Amino acid sequence: MQLRKGPNKVGIMGLPQPIADAAKLLTKEIAKPTMANYSPYFVAPIFSFILALLLWQLYPSLYSLGYFKWGILFFLCVSGMNVYGTLLAGWASNSKYALLGSLRAIAQTISYEISMALILLFPLFLVGTFSFIEVKESQEIIWLSFLMIPVSLIWFVTCVAETNRAPFDFAEGESELVSGFNIEYGSAGFALIFLAEYANILVMSLFSALLFLVGGLYFL
Repeated sequence: MQLRKGPNKVGIMGLPQPIADAAKLLTKEIAKPTMANYSPYFVAPIFSFILALLLWQLYPSLYSLGYFKWGILFFLCVSGMNVYGTLLAGWASNSKYALLGSLRAIAQTISYEISMALILLFPLFLVGTFSFIEVKESQEIIWLSFLMIPVSLIWFVTCVAETNRAPFDFAEGESELVSGFNIEYGSAGFALIFLAEYANILVMSLFSALLFLVGGLYFL
């Protein structure tokens, strides 16, 4: 399958391969679909990427200059706004496949946003705060996941669905669909959409550990 001419590894042991792939993707020609609405078409990937970066500001670490007193509420608000980037990308592409893919992704995201908000009420009632720092400090003796094992499992399933991972990858469905809402995107737009997607995966993993699994891990 991969017998084309050219190197199949970049640099020493292929370690710079992600950098080379990113450079190749960003230097490609930006395709402009003829029927697309240009302004929202180019704004949608940037909007999604900015929202993904906003969530990283909430994570408390040793290098944080400050923290949000209402961090969990801000997290719910920003994660709920992700659907607008998806809707904008699908609608602005002016393609029936992109629009159907965006509607499918939005329906899934909104459905699991409800369960996410309800699940977050359980640790909030136990701890009595919206601050990630105070939630972390409250788990010095026992992890919240031990107190709420069923809730922790439901949270894990919700996070998998929110980040569009298998078996909840209905938004993309690579095995049976053409693609999702990003079918008309290439080069930089495509890169920004997937950077936002994987940034959200990392953020959800960090916040899941922070809410349910931190305990005495002070270095987090």
